[in-house]
Amino acid sequence: MPPAPKAAPRTTVDVTALLERGRTLATPVLRAAVDRLAPPMDTVAAYHFGWIDAQGRPADGDGGKAVRPALAVLSAEVTGAAPEVGVPGAVAVELVHNFSLLHDDLMDGDEQRRHRDTVWKVHGPAQAILVGDALFALANEILLELGTVEAGRATRRLTKASRSLIDGQAQDISYEHRDRVSVEECLEMEGNKTGALIATASSIGAVLGGADERTADLLEKYGYHLGLAFQAVDDLLGIWGDPDSTGKQTWSDLRQRKKSLPVVAALAAGGPASERLGEILAADAKTSDFANFSEEEFAARAALIEEAGGREWTADEARRQHTIAIEALDSVDMPDRVRDRFTALADFVVVRKR
Repeated sequence: MPPAPKAAPRTTVDVTALLERGRTLATPVLRAAVDRLAPPMDTVAAYHFGWIDAQGRPADGDGGKAVRPALAVLSAEVTGAAPEVGVPGAVAVELVHNFSLLHDDLMDGDEQRRHRDTVWKVHGPAQAILVGDALFALANEILLELGTVEAGRATRRLTKASRSLIDGQAQDISYEHRDRVSVEECLEMEGNKTGALIATASSIGAVLGGADERTADLLEKYGYHLGLAFQAVDDLLGIWGDPDSTGKQTWSDLRQRKKSLPVVAALAAGGPASERLGEILAADAKTSDFANFSEEEFAARAALIEEAGGREWTADEARRQHTIAIEALDSVDMPDRVRDRFTALADFVVVRKR
């Protein structure tokens, strides 16, 4: 028998350039969308995106990782379309994502994002709510203005993902007030809160380019599991991340009593460290001065989570979800260079430091 054909070698992908391409293509359209907002919402939104500082002066702020725009414009190329075809989808997804950040920061009491004060801290809670609402409305407007059948399909997928995202945030908040959350519940919440929107980002450009429903569904499967890997890494960074890299406080998730994957996995593991952690977290839920805990107290909780195996389990889960995401691409007909870029973006998600 002749030897089996060898798989084509993967080309080297410059992920930084891929992320920058998405940002470069989407930002002018995103700025134009924000300019539609009535004052002072336009300037508040500009501050949130890092385009101006708190005094209204031009700034070159950290606009985030830009994974979603990169996925959206890349997915257009699955259909053979130019990456520009995916730009309205990239902008719509970014608007929904940032709507959620504005509201989440307020609900979670986060005072820092991307190395500076959050919108509610600078401009007040009312503006954070209003601007978030406005960005959500703009997202649908940007897509529907295209006036095509494909735009309608894309809007339907984005709207469904938005509802899942909101469901996930509601679950996240409710879990903070419970002593125990199962691993399955945590994964469901994170699938809603993070996976759904990354799933849409991974397919929306293809939908705008005319992809059939099967192709769009498979790309969404890739994005959904990539989103779970992304959130697992975020959960690790939320406890053990370097504040200089993440732009958040040390032990940020522990300060908010989040039932993130490392915490939930540690509590489910059993053993002395798991039991001690459960006792401490149950006592934490009844205290009124949680915000005044010392760094040493948070460090002790993080150490127990690690000793119980929560850190290792979450890192393994990130890699498992990454594998499922890559396997979903096997059934999608696309150029090899596009497949390699999807794979490289997935690899980036599980090795990032911020």
